[in-house]
Amino acid sequence: MIDKLSGEDGRFHMDGGSWTNNISWVSGYDSVLAPMQRASALFNQRFLTAGVPSSDPAYRRALFYLLACETSCYRYWGQGIWTDYGAELARRAIEACEAA
Repeated sequence: MIDKLSGEDGRFHMDGGSWTNNISWVSGYDSVLAPMQRASALFNQRFLTAGVPSSDPAYRRALFYLLACETSCYRYWGQGIWTDYGAELARRAIEACEAA
């Protein structure tokens, strides 16, 4: 769908923006986005693809950390303590997935 929309309108992108219209949601956030993406992929592999029920405690623990790390606050405020918090939550999500 993203490719289709991009083909229809070259201005369409998934980099995001902000209410200030000048802060990218992607540029400069590799330290937090890469762990988020890894956590998301691992959650999909370990729980969703495997058909683990959402009532499973390991599923719920991993999902909690995954959703917490994906909160936009950890990217919006730039580098520093907030991105450190997001990266730590992503690390915990990965750890929870790997322990399952």
